Amino acid sequence: MQIQEVINILEDFAPTAYAEDFDNVGLLSGDPTTQVKGALITLDTLEEVVDEAIEKNCNLIISFHPIIFSGLKKLNGKNYVERTIIKAIKNDIAIYAIHTALDNQHKGVNDMICEKLGLKNRKILTPRKQSIKKLTTFVPNKNADEVRKALFDAGAGSIGNYDNCSFNLKGSGSFKPNEEANPVIGEKGEVHFEEETQIGLTFPAHLEGKIINALFSSHPYEEVAYEITTLDNSNQHLGMGMIGELEEEQDEAEFLQKVKQNFNSGCIRHSELRQKPVKKVAVLGGSGSFAIENAKRAGADVYITADLKYHDFYKAEKKLVLADIGHYESEQYTKNLLHSYLTKKISNFALILAETNTNPIKYI
Repeated sequence: MQIQEVINILEDFAPTAYAEDFDNVGLLSGDPTTQVKGALITLDTLEEVVDEAIEKNCNLIISFHPIIFSGLKKLNGKNYVERTIIKAIKNDIAIYAIHTALDNQHKGVNDMICEKLGLKNRKILTPRKQSIKKLTTFVPNKNADEVRKALFDAGAGSIGNYDNCSFNLKGSGSFKPNEEANPVIGEKGEVHFEEETQIGLTFPAHLEGKIINALFSSHPYEEVAYEITTLDNSNQHLGMGMIGELEEEQDEAEFLQKVKQNFNSGCIRHSELRQKPVKKVAVLGGSGSFAIENAKRAGADVYITADLKYHDFYKAEKKLVLADIGHYESEQYTKNLLHSYLTKKISNFALILAETNTNPIKYI
Protein backbone atom coordinates (compact mmCIF):
# COMPACT_ATOMS: atom_id res chain seq x y z
CA MET A 1 0.00 0.00 0.00
CA GLN A 2 1.01 3.59 -0.54
CA ILE A 3 1.07 6.04 2.34
CA GLN A 4 -1.91 7.86 0.80
CA GLU A 5 -4.00 4.70 0.97
CA VAL A 6 -3.26 4.41 4.69
CA ILE A 7 -4.14 8.09 5.12
CA ASN A 8 -7.48 7.49 3.39
CA ILE A 9 -8.28 4.71 5.85
CA LEU A 10 -7.34 6.90 8.81
CA GLU A 11 -9.40 9.81 7.53
CA ASP A 12 -12.44 7.60 6.98
CA PHE A 13 -12.23 7.04 10.74
CA ALA A 14 -11.27 10.58 11.80
CA PRO A 15 -11.64 13.17 9.01
CA THR A 16 -9.07 15.94 9.34
CA ALA A 17 -11.84 18.38 8.35
CA TYR A 18 -12.98 18.13 11.98
CA ALA A 19 -9.60 18.93 13.54
CA GLU A 20 -9.51 22.17 15.52
CA ASP A 21 -8.39 25.29 13.65
CA PHE A 22 -5.28 25.69 15.82
CA ASP A 23 -4.10 22.16 15.09
CA ASN A 24 -1.63 20.76 12.55
CA VAL A 25 -2.83 17.36 11.37
CA GLY A 26 -2.23 15.18 8.34
CA LEU A 27 0.97 14.13 6.58
CA LEU A 28 3.66 16.30 8.18
CA SER A 29 6.58 14.91 6.20
CA GLY A 30 7.12 12.31 3.50
CA ASP A 31 5.88 11.43 0.03
CA PRO A 32 2.28 10.11 -0.02
CA THR A 33 3.08 7.85 -3.01
CA THR A 34 5.76 5.90 -1.08
CA GLN A 35 5.11 2.20 -0.55
CA VAL A 36 4.68 1.37 3.13
CA LYS A 37 7.05 -1.26 4.55
CA GLY A 38 5.76 -0.96 8.11
CA ALA A 39 3.97 1.55 10.34
CA LEU A 40 4.86 2.48 13.91
CA ILE A 41 1.96 3.82 15.98
CA THR A 42 2.82 6.24 18.77
CA LEU A 43 1.43 8.99 20.97
CA ASP A 44 4.31 11.37 20.21
CA THR A 45 7.02 11.49 17.55
CA LEU A 46 10.44 12.07 19.12
CA GLU A 47 13.99 11.21 18.06
CA GLU A 48 13.78 8.00 20.09
CA VAL A 49 10.59 7.05 18.27
CA VAL A 50 12.26 7.59 14.89
CA ASP A 51 15.11 5.35 16.11
CA GLU A 52 12.54 2.70 17.01
CA ALA A 53 10.96 3.01 13.55
CA ILE A 54 14.39 2.51 11.94
CA GLU A 55 15.09 -0.51 14.12
CA LYS A 56 11.73 -2.10 13.29
CA ASN A 57 11.91 -1.33 9.55
CA CYS A 58 8.95 1.08 9.56
CA ASN A 59 8.94 3.94 7.07
CA LEU A 60 5.69 5.47 8.36
CA ILE A 61 5.04 6.85 11.84
CA ILE A 62 1.40 7.35 12.76
CA SER A 63 1.37 9.76 15.69
CA PHE A 64 -1.41 11.19 17.80
CA HIS A 65 0.37 14.48 18.58
CA PRO A 66 1.94 16.48 15.73
CA ILE A 67 5.69 17.01 16.14
CA ILE A 68 5.35 20.18 14.03
CA PHE A 69 2.79 22.34 15.78
CA SER A 70 3.80 25.91 15.02
CA GLY A 71 5.71 27.13 11.99
CA LEU A 72 9.29 25.99 11.37
CA LYS A 73 11.52 28.65 9.82
CA LYS A 74 14.77 26.68 9.92
CA LEU A 75 15.94 23.07 10.13
CA ASN A 76 19.28 23.31 11.90
CA GLY A 77 18.79 20.68 14.58
CA LYS A 78 18.82 23.25 17.40
CA ASN A 79 15.83 21.74 19.22
CA TYR A 80 14.08 18.38 19.58
CA VAL A 81 11.50 19.21 16.89
CA GLU A 82 14.09 20.06 14.24
CA ARG A 83 16.27 17.06 15.17
CA THR A 84 13.31 14.69 14.93
CA ILE A 85 12.24 15.97 11.51
CA ILE A 86 15.81 15.88 10.16
CA LYS A 87 16.31 12.30 11.35
CA ALA A 88 12.97 11.20 9.84
CA ILE A 89 13.74 12.81 6.46
CA LYS A 90 17.29 11.39 6.37
CA ASN A 91 15.88 7.90 6.90
CA ASP A 92 12.91 8.26 4.48
CA ILE A 93 10.38 7.94 7.28
CA ALA A 94 7.05 9.72 6.81
CA ILE A 95 5.14 11.21 9.76
CA TYR A 96 1.36 11.47 9.95
CA ALA A 97 -0.48 13.12 12.88
CA ILE A 98 -4.18 12.77 13.68
CA HIS A 99 -4.59 14.68 16.99
CA THR A 100 -7.84 16.68 17.39
CA ALA A 101 -9.44 14.98 14.38
CA LEU A 102 -9.51 11.89 16.61
CA ASP A 103 -10.36 13.92 19.73
CA ASN A 104 -13.60 14.99 18.05
CA GLN A 105 -14.68 11.51 16.96
CA HIS A 106 -17.48 9.69 18.76
CA LYS A 107 -15.42 6.50 18.90
CA GLY A 108 -12.15 8.35 19.43
CA VAL A 109 -9.91 9.39 22.31
CA ASN A 110 -12.59 10.06 24.91
CA ASP A 111 -14.60 6.96 24.14
CA MET A 112 -11.41 5.01 24.90
CA ILE A 113 -11.15 6.72 28.31
CA CYS A 114 -14.79 5.87 29.01
CA GLU A 115 -14.07 2.26 28.06
CA LYS A 116 -11.23 2.12 30.60
CA LEU A 117 -13.54 3.53 33.28
CA GLY A 118 -16.45 1.23 32.41
CA LEU A 119 -18.86 4.08 31.68
CA LYS A 120 -22.20 3.40 30.01
CA ASN A 121 -24.80 5.68 28.37
CA ARG A 122 -22.01 7.75 26.80
CA LYS A 123 -22.66 11.09 25.14
CA ILE A 124 -20.49 13.84 23.64
CA LEU A 125 -19.69 16.46 26.29
CA THR A 126 -19.27 19.45 23.92
CA PRO A 127 -21.18 18.64 20.71
CA ARG A 128 -19.78 20.39 17.65
CA LYS A 129 -21.84 22.92 15.72
CA GLN A 130 -21.77 23.78 12.00
CA SER A 131 -20.58 20.30 11.06
CA ILE A 132 -23.91 19.26 9.52
CA LYS A 133 -25.06 20.48 6.11
CA LYS A 134 -28.35 20.20 4.27
CA LEU A 135 -28.87 19.57 0.56
CA THR A 136 -32.10 20.49 -1.20
CA THR A 137 -32.52 19.50 -4.84
CA PHE A 138 -35.30 19.12 -7.40
CA VAL A 139 -35.64 15.97 -9.53
CA PRO A 140 -38.19 14.70 -12.07
CA ASN A 141 -40.49 12.26 -10.27
CA LYS A 142 -39.38 9.30 -12.38
CA ASN A 143 -35.72 9.89 -11.43
CA ALA A 144 -36.20 10.62 -7.73
CA ASP A 145 -35.47 7.07 -6.50
CA GLU A 146 -32.23 6.88 -8.48
CA VAL A 147 -30.94 10.25 -7.24
CA ARG A 148 -31.92 9.53 -3.62
CA LYS A 149 -30.08 6.19 -3.71
CA ALA A 150 -26.94 7.81 -5.13
CA LEU A 151 -27.00 10.42 -2.37
CA PHE A 152 -27.57 7.79 0.34
CA ASP A 153 -24.71 5.70 -1.04
CA ALA A 154 -22.44 8.76 -0.87
CA GLY A 155 -23.17 9.16 2.86
CA ALA A 156 -26.10 11.57 2.96
CA GLY A 157 -29.24 10.99 4.99
CA SER A 158 -27.71 9.46 8.13
CA ILE A 159 -28.99 10.76 11.46
CA GLY A 160 -27.63 8.97 14.52
CA ASN A 161 -28.75 5.35 14.41
CA TYR A 162 -30.87 5.92 11.27
CA ASP A 163 -29.89 6.10 7.62
CA ASN A 164 -31.73 6.72 4.29
CA CYS A 165 -33.36 9.76 5.94
CA SER A 166 -34.87 12.35 3.59
CA PHE A 167 -37.86 14.62 3.18
CA ASN A 168 -39.67 14.59 -0.16
CA LEU A 169 -42.23 17.04 -1.49
CA LYS A 170 -43.89 16.83 -4.89
CA GLY A 171 -44.60 19.92 -6.98
CA SER A 172 -44.21 21.49 -10.38
CA GLY A 173 -40.98 23.02 -11.66
CA SER A 174 -40.63 25.34 -14.64
CA PHE A 175 -37.77 26.27 -16.96
CA LYS A 176 -37.13 27.61 -20.48
CA PRO A 177 -33.99 26.34 -22.28
CA ASN A 178 -32.16 28.96 -24.36
CA GLU A 179 -30.61 28.33 -27.79
CA GLU A 180 -27.32 27.08 -26.30
CA ALA A 181 -29.00 24.58 -24.00
CA ASN A 182 -29.18 20.84 -24.56
CA PRO A 183 -32.34 19.96 -22.64
CA VAL A 184 -33.11 16.38 -21.62
CA ILE A 185 -36.76 17.40 -21.23
CA GLY A 186 -38.54 20.29 -22.98
CA GLU A 187 -37.79 22.34 -26.10
CA LYS A 188 -35.47 25.29 -26.69
CA GLY A 189 -37.20 28.63 -26.36
CA GLU A 190 -40.34 27.14 -24.77
CA VAL A 191 -41.39 27.26 -21.11
CA HIS A 192 -41.69 23.74 -19.76
CA PHE A 193 -43.43 22.54 -16.59
CA GLU A 194 -42.22 19.27 -15.11
CA GLU A 195 -43.66 17.30 -12.17
CA GLU A 196 -40.73 17.13 -9.75
CA THR A 197 -39.80 15.90 -6.29
CA GLN A 198 -38.02 18.22 -3.91
CA ILE A 199 -35.53 16.08 -1.95
CA GLY A 200 -34.03 17.37 1.28
CA LEU A 201 -31.41 15.54 3.34
CA THR A 202 -28.53 16.23 5.70
CA PHE A 203 -24.93 15.07 5.53
CA PRO A 204 -21.63 15.49 7.43
CA ALA A 205 -19.75 18.58 6.27
CA HIS A 206 -16.61 16.67 5.27
CA LEU A 207 -18.59 14.70 2.65
CA GLU A 208 -19.73 17.73 0.67
CA GLY A 209 -17.53 17.05 -2.37
CA LYS A 210 -18.62 13.42 -2.50
CA ILE A 211 -22.30 14.36 -2.16
CA ILE A 212 -22.10 16.95 -4.96
CA ASN A 213 -20.40 14.43 -7.26
CA ALA A 214 -23.14 11.88 -6.54
CA LEU A 215 -25.85 14.46 -7.24
CA PHE A 216 -24.39 15.56 -10.57
CA SER A 217 -23.63 12.03 -11.77
CA SER A 218 -27.14 10.74 -11.01
CA HIS A 219 -29.30 13.76 -11.89
CA PRO A 220 -30.78 13.73 -15.43
CA TYR A 221 -30.82 17.49 -16.02
CA GLU A 222 -28.13 19.41 -17.89
CA GLU A 223 -28.31 22.14 -15.21
CA VAL A 224 -28.93 20.81 -11.70
CA ALA A 225 -30.83 23.06 -9.30
CA TYR A 226 -29.70 22.57 -5.70
CA GLU A 227 -29.05 24.43 -2.46
CA ILE A 228 -26.57 23.65 0.34
CA THR A 229 -26.90 25.26 3.76
CA THR A 230 -24.81 24.86 6.92
CA LEU A 231 -26.94 24.01 9.96
CA ASP A 232 -26.31 25.35 13.44
CA ASN A 233 -27.56 22.10 14.96
CA SER A 234 -25.27 20.50 17.52
CA ASN A 235 -23.78 17.27 16.20
CA GLN A 236 -24.41 14.66 18.90
CA HIS A 237 -21.84 12.31 17.35
CA LEU A 238 -18.97 14.78 16.98
CA GLY A 239 -17.18 16.93 19.51
CA MET A 240 -14.77 17.10 22.42
CA GLY A 241 -15.10 15.08 25.62
CA MET A 242 -17.68 12.54 26.75
CA ILE A 243 -19.93 11.94 29.70
CA GLY A 244 -21.24 8.63 30.94
CA GLU A 245 -22.35 6.71 34.01
CA LEU A 246 -20.76 4.12 36.25
CA GLU A 247 -22.59 0.82 36.60
CA GLU A 248 -22.92 1.53 40.34
CA GLU A 249 -22.24 4.54 42.52
CA GLN A 250 -18.76 4.69 44.04
CA ASP A 251 -17.11 6.54 46.89
CA GLU A 252 -15.18 9.59 45.62
CA ALA A 253 -11.81 8.69 47.12
CA GLU A 254 -12.09 5.04 46.09
CA PHE A 255 -13.06 6.05 42.55
CA LEU A 256 -10.06 8.36 42.20
CA GLN A 257 -7.77 5.60 43.46
CA LYS A 258 -9.11 3.28 40.75
CA VAL A 259 -8.59 5.98 38.13
CA LYS A 260 -5.00 6.39 39.32
CA GLN A 261 -4.40 2.65 38.95
CA ASN A 262 -6.16 2.29 35.59
CA PHE A 263 -4.20 5.16 34.04
CA ASN A 264 -0.91 4.57 35.88
CA SER A 265 -0.92 8.18 37.06
CA GLY A 266 2.04 9.36 39.13
CA CYS A 267 -0.48 11.46 41.02
CA ILE A 268 -3.95 12.94 40.61
CA ARG A 269 -4.43 16.63 41.37
CA HIS A 270 -8.05 17.23 42.32
CA SER A 271 -10.39 19.82 43.77
CA GLU A 272 -12.09 19.45 47.14
CA LEU A 273 -14.05 16.21 47.55
CA ARG A 274 -17.78 16.77 48.04
CA GLN A 275 -18.37 13.72 50.24
CA LYS A 276 -20.98 12.52 47.75
CA PRO A 277 -21.09 9.28 45.73
CA VAL A 278 -19.84 9.28 42.12
CA LYS A 279 -22.23 8.14 39.41
CA LYS A 280 -21.89 10.50 36.44
CA VAL A 281 -18.39 11.05 35.06
CA ALA A 282 -17.20 13.49 32.37
CA VAL A 283 -13.86 12.98 30.60
CA LEU A 284 -11.72 14.93 28.14
CA GLY A 285 -8.29 13.67 27.15
CA GLY A 286 -5.50 16.23 27.15
CA SER A 287 -6.00 19.89 28.07
CA GLY A 288 -9.64 20.21 29.11
CA SER A 289 -10.08 23.31 31.28
CA PHE A 290 -12.25 24.89 28.55
CA ALA A 291 -15.00 22.31 29.15
CA ILE A 292 -15.37 22.62 32.94
CA GLU A 293 -18.66 24.50 32.59
CA ASN A 294 -19.93 21.88 30.12
CA ALA A 295 -19.21 19.17 32.70
CA LYS A 296 -21.10 21.14 35.34
CA ARG A 297 -24.13 21.67 33.09
CA ALA A 298 -24.15 17.97 32.19
CA GLY A 299 -24.42 17.11 35.90
CA ALA A 300 -21.07 15.33 36.22
CA ASP A 301 -19.95 14.31 39.70
CA VAL A 302 -16.33 14.10 38.54
CA TYR A 303 -14.57 15.64 35.55
CA ILE A 304 -11.39 13.81 34.49
CA THR A 305 -8.97 15.74 32.28
CA ALA A 306 -5.45 17.22 32.32
CA ASP A 307 -3.37 20.42 32.38
CA LEU A 308 -5.56 22.25 34.89
CA LYS A 309 -4.07 25.46 36.26
CA TYR A 310 -4.23 26.68 39.84
CA HIS A 311 -7.27 28.91 39.33
CA ASP A 312 -9.11 26.25 37.30
CA PHE A 313 -9.66 24.23 40.46
CA TYR A 314 -11.68 27.10 42.00
CA LYS A 315 -14.19 26.63 39.16
CA ALA A 316 -15.35 23.36 40.74
CA GLU A 317 -17.34 25.43 43.28
CA LYS A 318 -18.26 22.19 45.05
CA LYS A 319 -20.57 21.30 42.16
CA LEU A 320 -18.23 18.53 40.98
CA VAL A 321 -14.74 17.17 41.55
CA LEU A 322 -12.09 18.23 39.04
CA ALA A 323 -9.40 15.57 38.55
CA ASP A 324 -6.18 16.22 36.62
CA ILE A 325 -4.67 12.81 35.87
CA GLY A 326 -1.89 14.03 33.55
CA HIS A 327 -1.81 14.80 29.83
CA TYR A 328 0.11 11.71 28.75
CA GLU A 329 -1.86 9.50 31.14
CA SER A 330 -5.23 10.64 29.78
CA GLU A 331 -4.25 9.96 26.15
CA GLN A 332 -1.87 7.01 26.47
CA TYR A 333 -4.34 4.42 25.17
CA THR A 334 -4.96 6.36 21.96
CA LYS A 335 -2.22 4.46 20.13
CA ASN A 336 -3.95 1.20 21.11
CA LEU A 337 -7.18 2.55 19.63
CA LEU A 338 -5.46 3.38 16.35
CA HIS A 339 -3.65 0.04 16.25
CA SER A 340 -6.90 -1.86 16.85
CA TYR A 341 -8.72 0.07 14.10
CA LEU A 342 -5.96 -0.28 11.52
CA THR A 343 -5.35 -4.00 12.09
CA LYS A 344 -8.98 -4.60 11.11
CA LYS A 345 -8.45 -2.68 7.87
CA ILE A 346 -4.87 -3.51 6.82
CA SER A 347 -3.00 -6.79 6.45
CA ASN A 348 -0.45 -5.72 3.80
CA PHE A 349 2.35 -4.80 6.22
CA ALA A 350 3.32 -4.76 9.90
CA LEU A 351 1.49 -2.38 12.24
CA ILE A 352 3.60 -1.98 15.36
CA LEU A 353 2.78 -0.31 18.68
CA ALA A 354 5.68 1.90 19.73
CA GLU A 355 7.37 0.82 22.95
CA THR A 356 9.06 4.18 23.58
CA ASN A 357 7.56 5.98 26.58
CA THR A 358 7.20 9.58 25.42
CA ASN A 359 5.88 11.05 28.68
CA PRO A 360 8.12 14.06 29.47
CA ILE A 361 6.81 14.33 33.05
CA LYS A 362 8.38 12.29 35.85
CA TYR A 363 7.23 11.91 39.45
CA ILE A 364 9.15 11.51 42.70
